[in-house]
Amino acid sequence: MAPATVLDRCATGVEGLDNILYGGVPRGNMVLVAGSVGTGKTTLSLEFLVRGAERGERSLFVSVTESSDKLIQNLSTFEFFRTDLVTNGSLVFVDLPVLYERLGLEHEELTPDEIAILIRTIRDLVRSLGIKRLVLDSLTSVCYRIRRDERIRDFMLRLGQELSEAGCTSLLVSEIGPTPGRYSLHGVEEAIVDGVILLWNARRQGDILRVLQVIKMRGTAHSQAQYVVELTPIGMLLAPHLKGGRPEGGM
Repeated sequence: MAPATVLDRCATGVEGLDNILYGGVPRGNMVLVAGSVGTGKTTLSLEFLVRGAERGERSLFVSVTESSDKLIQNLSTFEFFRTDLVTNGSLVFVDLPVLYERLGLEHEELTPDEIAILIRTIRDLVRSLGIKRLVLDSLTSVCYRIRRDERIRDFMLRLGQELSEAGCTSLLVSEIGPTPGRYSLHGVEEAIVDGVILLWNARRQGDILRVLQVIKMRGTAHSQAQYVVELTPIGMLLAPHLKGGRPEGGM
């Protein structure tokens, strides 16, 4: 049953996921997209931004590990991607290492003042460009430079508040291993965010399947069922995991 109070939704553009969430992510939410290598985290996040840009919602991808040029090159293999979204400024890419250098954030472990500078810089980008969708890929890499749990908690709380106040819906990519019940490196990240979308690789009768499950999402009812994910040229497709029993390797 759909919730009685219908909040403004930010449709992800992935039809199956929007059905699970009764229309999309509640606008302004900050969501953790957690999973191990090769599970489709970045693809899901990029499609979320492209679909938003197509709707006239300016979108920002903040990349920590891959260059913007490489990301755009990878995106060009998908039929849903349009290069004009980048050239007309609807879809913006920023390399965080470049920002670090420009801001003089050179310490291996960021100080509280440097963390505050980073938050203000992201906030100012969002406000000045009118960003309505943001992806940070990955939060895990940023947390390597913050390190301390209490500082990670403060960083996420302050960033989430700034983005929400700007009407910006955000996906934060979290790189995790196969440990059951953990959705982030430090274990504090999933407690701060409004939602957690988990992706993992499972085995079924000798096949390896990508599986998606919405663990939590504030502001909406949602299915907690597992869905098989297929990455296709037209985008991410989801199907209920009904055949052959429960997949091995679920988290």
